[in-house]
Amino acid sequence: MKNVGMMERVIRVVGGLALLSLLPLLESGWKWVGLLGIPLVLTGSIGICMMYRMLGKSTCGATR
Repeated sequence: MKNVGMMERVIRVVGGLALLSLLPLLESGWKWVGLLGIPLVLTGSIGICMMYRMLGKSTCGATR
């Protein structure tokens, strides 16, 4: 069951892609910052956040 709302999904994907695009520009000690974009893009793409699931949180709105 999806637990990430549409607006948050868009924000996660855009933010994740922005972080990933910084990878070539970052020095080796800061590459991890760019790699933080991977889980953002993944959770935004599939609409499921495991942390939200563990906390019982959802930003999808009302369930049908």
